[in-house]
Amino acid sequence: MSKQRPEGIVYSTNPDFQYQYDQEAAPTTLEPARQKLRVGIERHHRGGKTVTVVKGFVGSDDDLQQLGRQLKSRCGVGGSAKEGDILVQGELKEKVTQILLSLGYTATR
Repeated sequence: MSKQRPEGIVYSTNPDFQYQYDQEAAPTTLEPARQKLRVGIERHHRGGKTVTVVKGFVGSDDDLQQLGRQLKSRCGVGGSAKEGDILVQGELKEKVTQILLSLGYTATR
């Protein structure tokens, strides 16, 4: 059980001193029309499997997960959404691009 302390402060003689922690603001999700997503195909480091990758999403992790679920559901395949990227199993670049455009996103291939 370690307490995280701000950088540079080790000890204070002031009995009323309280550490102030920096609160990271949750990233706000841009509206779909302002998102610039790039859709591509990757084959490297995937055990020979082809994956469609959507990059460039700006927003919270929950919204990324929701968009990933929509894409996987409408394509009828598996995949994942993490670290700002959405992975959809298979070579579905055209279909994913059309789905993103129908949802109001700006998507390029």
